[in-house]
Amino acid sequence: MHPSQGGMMFTPLSRIVLYPLIVILPAVLVTAFGAETHGFVSELGRNAALAAVMIIVLQGILAARLKWITHPFGLDIVLRFHKYMAMAAAVLLLLHPVLLAAGSGNLGLLISLDLPWYIWLGKITLLLVLVNVGVSWYQRNLHLKFEKWRCLHDILGPVIIVCAFVHSITVGHDLRHPFMQGLWIVFFVTAVLVFVWHRIIRPRQLRQNLWEVNDVQQETDDVWTVKLEPPEEKKVFQYLPGQFQFITFFRGRDLPVEEHHWTISSSPAEKNFVTSTIKALGDFTATIKETRPGDKAAVHAPFGRFSYTLHPEEKDLVFLAGGIGITPLMSMLRHMRDVQADHSVVLLYGNPDTDQAVFHQEIKEIEAGGHPDLKVVDVLSDPNENWDGESGYIDREKIIRHCGEDLSGKTFYVCGPPPLIAAVMSALNELAVSPRQIRVEIFSFLD
Repeated sequence: MHPSQGGMMFTPLSRIVLYPLIVILPAVLVTAFGAETHGFVSELGRNAALAAVMIIVLQGILAARLKWITHPFGLDIVLRFHKYMAMAAAVLLLLHPVLLAAGSGNLGLLISLDLPWYIWLGKITLLLVLVNVGVSWYQRNLHLKFEKWRCLHDILGPVIIVCAFVHSITVGHDLRHPFMQGLWIVFFVTAVLVFVWHRIIRPRQLRQNLWEVNDVQQETDDVWTVKLEPPEEKKVFQYLPGQFQFITFFRGRDLPVEEHHWTISSSPAEKNFVTSTIKALGDFTATIKETRPGDKAAVHAPFGRFSYTLHPEEKDLVFLAGGIGITPLMSMLRHMRDVQADHSVVLLYGNPDTDQAVFHQEIKEIEAGGHPDLKVVDVLSDPNENWDGESGYIDREKIIRHCGEDLSGKTFYVCGPPPLIAAVMSALNELAVSPRQIRVEIFSFLD
């Protein structure tokens, strides 16, 4: 880890430990300052609220793509942690009034309508948290498009923070100590400032340094590769093969302006441009074919830890890909070719037919080149009658047939649609492959 990213002072373990310490800090300080107690159950209710509010404060920081947080773990892992901690905050907030009512014997806190405004504000905050968590967890089931979900998320997040702050600072007798009030203000101001930086200031800065589309190449019927060049006098950012980037296209022509993340499919050895290879899977990506050379784009990168370069001791690799899931693995293969890597790679690549196999010809050329020592196995689910290779889907038998029965020294990189990932993970589990030997890339942050 580079010293500039805090690696010299904070190890990944120390950053993990730091999170729960911050969450429990208010409860510890309240106890240290000798706050009045009201019985064990009531104290549990109070501490549940203090912990929940701190989780809410930290949620915006986790989602802000701060390299100090994302670099050791990967943004995808951080955002999935963010998702589960939102559920934890919701549970703690639900327990808060229940435990307070049980501890005091006053059920009116739960059922009465004759309550002070700040209690109602607390109830509204709880409702907003439940709505935010529920919509996020069931976004696909609700058929809510990603951009609409994110817009709602960006509205509810700050509203919840403000409501939680006003409710806690007004009703929280434990926060009456001047130090606690000052600390509470610092926490909430930090959360607001991070949100403003993430959603307003940084996007504007990125827009002041727009990249330019150099070329758009059609790979298959519904897949295009977009080549981007940096602004004048700027260099391509340093990245690892297999990482991804956030791109916001500014194309005019009444085309939508939305930020999306896509894998970088080019090799880091290429210093003049980066490419992302994009499949038309939704309303926005269906417009990728309308992108033209000369169009502009804001780029925020790089992110992710799905890269063989992070594990230089691992030389015997198995790539298991389906469809557009080949993109991070293609970046790795291109990089291995460019640096003349001595790795041994077996690629099992699943597609309906060879016409839909992205990079099919280039992959064959890399195989013939000898660097890496690559064995390509196309697995077709709907081949034509002349196909004499593997058919069906990547499964346990095909893995054994092409990788051997002894898999102990191999590392598996898995990327593709959810059904493929589920099937491959099940097969590897049946083959007793250790989780330490498996690296998985999931394109959606919400899955």
